[in-house]
Amino acid sequence: MTPLAISKFGEWLNGHEWAKRQASKAGIGWSALANGFASCQDPAGLQAICDRLGPAQIQGFFDRWLQRLPVPLSAADRAGGYWWELSMRQIETSRTLVFDQPRNGRAFFEALVADNLDLGRPEQIELIFGKKVLPSTPGVFATRVLTRGVDVTVNVGYKHSRTKEYFKEGRALRIETVVNDPTDLGVLRRLVHLPELQAKARDVNRRLLDHEHVGQGCVLASPAFERIARPSLEDGRKAPALRFGDPRVQALAGALAITAHLVGGFSNRSLRPLVAELLGEPYSQARCCYDLRRLKRKGLIVRLEHSNTYVLTDDGQRFAVFYTKVHNRLLRPLMAATTGPTTGPAALRVLEHAVTDYITQAGIAA
Repeated sequence: MTPLAISKFGEWLNGHEWAKRQASKAGIGWSALANGFASCQDPAGLQAICDRLGPAQIQGFFDRWLQRLPVPLSAADRAGGYWWELSMRQIETSRTLVFDQPRNGRAFFEALVADNLDLGRPEQIELIFGKKVLPSTPGVFATRVLTRGVDVTVNVGYKHSRTKEYFKEGRALRIETVVNDPTDLGVLRRLVHLPELQAKARDVNRRLLDHEHVGQGCVLASPAFERIARPSLEDGRKAPALRFGDPRVQALAGALAITAHLVGGFSNRSLRPLVAELLGEPYSQARCCYDLRRLKRKGLIVRLEHSNTYVLTDDGQRFAVFYTKVHNRLLRPLMAATTGPTTGPAALRVLEHAVTDYITQAGIAA
């Protein structure tokens, strides 16, 4: 569900409350989550109600108030073509995911915050909001984490707008995209353009959730790991290994883990400088072609038709995030923690403690 909260002439129209009344009229039972929904008897029916809230319903709401409020324009003014036309100043589109077990939901959200403290980087803003970030783009690109009591809120801004994420009422993950200027998303301000703005705001919520889902669900099952890390035959063709720990493979995984690739895709040309920077040495077009070929044969990428652009498959996303996360958060700190003259049983104890601590801190065990 993605109800709206729409600000006009200093008054508020809360889409959640409107949807509650419409659901009650339709005989759909529901339970509240503050101004939203915790559960309902007919999710599809409730979603259809939420989708129905559009320019016509908002205009009707406004017209009813015009009949009661004094206005400076007279009937003669209206006959002459002068009257009110609504425009959008602030639109809020939300998505709420309610957990069956709230305790697990809070633990999930806290891990989510720890893993996404860099959401404000320009390339990630570009992905989440689907808009190009230029040197002239206004705003400070940084993730803001606000704490009030035990509640944590993550804010990601783009121009005048922002996306807010928090754990609502101790039960639900809530994502709210607040558009303070529709032109931020390339939409005109007139009310008739509300469906276009709502669709783009929903896409912002979806892309943020998709990005976070990849980061949390990055564990490669044993068969998939073996297929990727060892040479194999795929459709009768040899697929060279992508061995974990190999510097070139790790640089390739790190470059693919950049979130801008999740939606926009990548090419040989755009991938090469990213891998070269992580590898610390030149990365030629021929080497990139070879790596793209083995990624494709392993089923980690697919090429878009009639283009030289590739996108990651589900296994490709898991490969990129898993290789990068395990190497950077476990292997590299673990090797640093176990350096020194310690040998024998003492070394094994140091290694065991380091492994346990780093797995816990990195959030890989889940």
